[in-house]
Amino acid sequence: MKRYDVITVGGGIAATALAKGMAERGYAVLVVERDREFRDRVRGEALAPWGAAELRALGLVDGMPPVFMDALHTLRLFVGGALVSERSFVPTTLQGLPWFACYHPTLQQACIDAAARAGVDVWRGARVTGIRPGRPPVVVVERDAQRQEMSARIVIAADGRGSAARGLAGFATRRDPERLLFTGVYLDDVAIAPGYFYQFTDPARARIAYVFPQRDGRARCYVGWNVATDLPRLQGESAFPAFKALATDIGVPAEAFASARMAGPLATFDGADSWVAHPYRDGVALLGDAAATSDPTWGQGMSMALRGARVLRDALLTHEDWDTAGHAYATEHDRVFDIVHRADGWFADLFMDVGPEADARRARAFPLLMQDPLRGIDVPSSGPDSPCDETARQRFFGEI
Repeated sequence: MKRYDVITVGGGIAATALAKGMAERGYAVLVVERDREFRDRVRGEALAPWGAAELRALGLVDGMPPVFMDALHTLRLFVGGALVSERSFVPTTLQGLPWFACYHPTLQQACIDAAARAGVDVWRGARVTGIRPGRPPVVVVERDAQRQEMSARIVIAADGRGSAARGLAGFATRRDPERLLFTGVYLDDVAIAPGYFYQFTDPARARIAYVFPQRDGRARCYVGWNVATDLPRLQGESAFPAFKALATDIGVPAEAFASARMAGPLATFDGADSWVAHPYRDGVALLGDAAATSDPTWGQGMSMALRGARVLRDALLTHEDWDTAGHAYATEHDRVFDIVHRADGWFADLFMDVGPEADARRARAFPLLMQDPLRGIDVPSSGPDSPCDETARQRFFGEI
């Protein structure tokens, strides 16, 4: 049985960020990734300023920003199709950085290549079929029609929001009730000015749309709605006309999609948060979406994954006892997720809740937010180190 110091289940950005950092310090690291080639899936591709700061701290790719990322320097907020406020991110975030947009498979490939250059063993087209927590933990890997068992000082499950490794290791998942649905698609030939983070809201009907422009006329686009509005799920190429119609009805300019073409799958997914409380036990840690998925409306997934990778890396490098390191990571992960989860809920309450109370809340809060965009909770941009207490909540909702 070959033994590694670290084995990651999954080769996405969180796993490879951690793997690279550990290999650079002389540890033996294996990354097991089931996909031989990264493909487009409906997912977030906007990296918040606090996530960009974590990317820099991890030294994951050369340069900041990487050459394949595009800066989104200003938020443009539209209500009912009318531009109501703008916010420049660099002078107003804790990190002094903008948001960034990128094509997710390109970022994944850059990260796994960086890990390989650092000396990480990368197995692609391999699948983990078993995990036995313990001291040491053991993983069972199927690769090239062969079955192998390997042990490590720590096993890190980072195989996404539908994590199979999470179940194999015996973790229980918690989940919020279904509340919001989102449809996303990657598009070519989107006619919209680059460099902006576009948010379109239709609060009277609890609907929202986002456009994150990338280079060469590409963009990742989303529409979202409260399940109480009873809109049908949109799925596949045949639903693209309905997607465009819904987005323009929410407020996206019709000319933006006049020549747009699908460049990836179109799918609807549930926006409810799911998470594991204290994502470490018996030599197995959960990382990224395997540990917690944040409501995608507010774009925290990549930032949380990178924060988790940096925290776990630092804990492993600080503590000789890696069981102690795992628990320290899990405690900090719970603290960060609690803040992000709370802020996500407040944003959903304000922008996408339905009913008379929600309407009254918006009538009170929206005019104040339009006058001062920084009156709001800034966790989505500045991260969990920004205020998210009761006073911040009252300011956000216009109660003080």
